Amino acid sequence: MLVVSRATNSFYDDEIRNFPSRLRPGDCVVLNDTRVFPARLYGRRNSPTGAVIEVFLLRPLDSAELRWSALVRPGKRACLGDCILFHPELSGKISRQGPLGERTVEFEAGRPIHELLDEIGKTPLPPYIHREPGADDRERYQTVFAKRRGSVAAPTAGLHFTPELLEASQAAGADLAYVTLHVGLGTFAPIRVADLEQIELHEETFELQAPDCEKMRRAERLVCVGTTSVRTVESALLTGALTARSGVTNLFIHPGFEFRGTGAMLTNFHLPESSLLMLVAAFGGYELIMEAYRHAVRNGYRFFSYGDCMFIE
Repeated sequence: MLVVSRATNSFYDDEIRNFPSRLRPGDCVVLNDTRVFPARLYGRRNSPTGAVIEVFLLRPLDSAELRWSALVRPGKRACLGDCILFHPELSGKISRQGPLGERTVEFEAGRPIHELLDEIGKTPLPPYIHREPGADDRERYQTVFAKRRGSVAAPTAGLHFTPELLEASQAAGADLAYVTLHVGLGTFAPIRVADLEQIELHEETFELQAPDCEKMRRAERLVCVGTTSVRTVESALLTGALTARSGVTNLFIHPGFEFRGTGAMLTNFHLPESSLLMLVAAFGGYELIMEAYRHAVRNGYRFFSYGDCMFIE
């Protein structure tokens, strides 16, 4: 863990086990309790012998979870109106193409779709993990506090926590509060245009519960674990207060953003030209964060989902 101090414009090497020592009474550690689901499906277009099509589910568009926003590959072989057969009890029709490349897929299912996804869906491991997902990935690619099913990727800063580290954080005098933001492309999509004002992220769903909101409101400092927790807190405060609610957000945080709630954050190391790195630079200050990243590269810090982390206070 690299500890970055905005107050002293400095940083030093540490270990995640010492995270509780950075907390103080009156803090509230904000954790994203989303749970990854088997979001990747493979089927054949129009018939059992047709072209193989991958459907990567992003988020449901109705309460029955029969209409989904999804990515479809290869896109050139999957046209509007095409039917894809995934299983004797599951087929889907491509009914719409969205402005950011996503498709709407309408399913016909012989059973509740979550049962079928658990049976035939694949855990959506990050693309730099070059192997097929195994049965143990369904639990290993989760935080220890994962609860609410709906993400296509784990909120990676939360992967550092063990039950013992959570207990130690409380022993240091901090409250624990949970928010839910179901991770989708809004979190990970690369930035492809130079004018930041033209960037529109994919929408992601979030939810806040009343008991957790009460903890966050009375806190002296919100310590957000992960960029998804930051975006949930800041999205809520942009449109009102930290009160129980559910909604969608495509909030893009970049340098110049005015943070209304986040007082400190724990985050992994992110790729260049990503909205994640821009959020971190917005919070920590561009020059300080770039120098911290150069230090991390020189000293062999690991990037990506299973990599090391940075605590910015």
